[in-house]
Amino acid sequence: MATHSIIASFKDTPSFFHAAEKVRDAGYKKWDTYSSFPVHGMPEAQGQPRSKVPVFTFLGGVTGFTLGTFIVWYMGAYDYPLIVGGKPFFSPIFPFPIMYELTILLAAFGTLGGMFITNLLPQHHNPLFESDTFLEVAGDRLVIAIESRDPKFDSAATRQFLEEIGGTDIEEVSA
Repeated sequence: MATHSIIASFKDTPSFFHAAEKVRDAGYKKWDTYSSFPVHGMPEAQGQPRSKVPVFTFLGGVTGFTLGTFIVWYMGAYDYPLIVGGKPFFSPIFPFPIMYELTILLAAFGTLGGMFITNLLPQHHNPLFESDTFLEVAGDRLVIAIESRDPKFDSAATRQFLEEIGGTDIEEVSA
C-alpha cells in the first residue's frame, strides 16, 4: 500500500514549535502540525502566508452594500417611485439599515465561504484518521505530518529527519 505521510509526536509545546521551524527550514512544502490547542506563532513557524479569508469577507461586504443600495434605489426611484413627505426618490439616509444589514450578512457568508475554500473543505476522509497516534491529538499529543506528495519526501530520509529534530512514535501512514 502506498504511503500517505509520516507522522511524528513531540513531547512538549516548545519542542513542537521548534521542530516546525526546522521542518520549514529544511524546505518541506506539504506538511502540517496538529495539536488539540492553538500554539501561538505556529503559522509563522510553519512559514504560512497571511490568510486570504479577509479578502472574501471584504468582497462579500462590498457586494452586500452595493446590492442593498441598488435594491433601494431600484424600488424607490425606478420601480415604484412614490413621494412621501416631500422626500426625494432616493436618499442613502433612510434605507441605511437595509444596506448595513446586507453588508453584514454577505460579509459573514463571504467569511464562511472563504474559510471553506481556503481550507479545502469539506474533506470527508483523510488517511491520517486511520492512525491511532494521530487520533490521540484530541487528547495531549502534538504531531507533525509530512506528506508523501512533498517533492522533498523520501521515506527513509524523512523518518531520519523527524528523529533528528526530536520526533518520537514515528509512524508511516498508508494511503
